[in-house]
Amino acid sequence: MTALLILLLTVVVTMMAWYVVPQWQYQGMLKPYEAWREGKWHQLITSGFLHADGSHLLVNMFVFFFFGPTLEQEIGTGLFLPLYATALIASSLPTLLQERDNPRYASLGASGAVEAVLFGYIVMFPLNKIYIIFIPIGIPAIVFGGLFLLYSYYEARRRRDNVNHMAHIAGAIYGAVYTLLLVPDAFSRFLSHFGW
Repeated sequence: MTALLILLLTVVVTMMAWYVVPQWQYQGMLKPYEAWREGKWHQLITSGFLHADGSHLLVNMFVFFFFGPTLEQEIGTGLFLPLYATALIASSLPTLLQERDNPRYASLGASGAVEAVLFGYIVMFPLNKIYIIFIPIGIPAIVFGGLFLLYSYYEARRRRDNVNHMAHIAGAIYGAVYTLLLVPDAFSRFLSHFGW
């Protein structure tokens, strides 16, 4: 399955950058200032295969593991792989624009593409329950998605941590739009879950 290969590749590249080829981390992370001035556009892709630490990698791959294979099976590899690949770029575009004049800014991680996969899943299965650690009841996927977007927007406005919340928002919106527009019957299927 392509989703599992992506997961494995991400883990391998991240760990190689941590323990074997440390320069990959610096050269591969997204630095908008460099991308605009030095043409390092490859960072839009490479940054998605690098992670800051174990918890960062674990959370992203945990979410991807639970939703990626299911979405791939539902929409097919021919639509899943382009979704993930283009989401790596699309989720970074707001950051690329917002931080283009900031030489100190850098970002890395698969979060944006993972959110695209999660929200593709939400479009296909809006009423399926999503379970969160420490919360004993399942939350309908579409409700979870709405709450996640509100939280990400709130945190993006506060700018109090090093998390790229704008990439989360951009990836989520991109994944939903991609799925609705490019997966055959996705829109009508989405509406049918609500009796429309």
